Amino acid sequence: MSIFSSILLMGGAPGTTGGAGGGSSMFGTMIPILLMIVVFYFFMIRPQQKKAKDQKNFKDTLGKGAKIVTIGGVHGKISEVRDTTFVIEVGNGLKLTIEKSAISMDLTKAVQAEKPTPSVPAISEN
Repeated sequence: MSIFSSILLMGGAPGTTGGAGGGSSMFGTMIPILLMIVVFYFFMIRPQQKKAKDQKNFKDTLGKGAKIVTIGGVHGKISEVRDTTFVIEVGNGLKLTIEKSAISMDLTKAVQAEKPTPSVPAISEN
């Protein structure tokens, strides 16, 4: 039997008496478990829910004319918005129908993020 299961069965830490008189030790055993649940919620579950919500809002706000990149790496411009799909133009009049869930990012924002800001050359006083 592992140490963790023996702690839970006895109702306290090793060396303490469990049973009816050990109510406070049972509470002391539950505190670390509750703390682990709280940590998992704030570091794993909550950020995942926020990311999914942001992604859904992003896909709902896309409209005609937006330049996008799909999960598969196809670049295109949205030419038609339907209930669950987009029709994108990828070049030379070629149009593809893709699912909304296949959109990875907005290409116009990605290109703007990659462009470095122009730096002004320093003027030397010689």
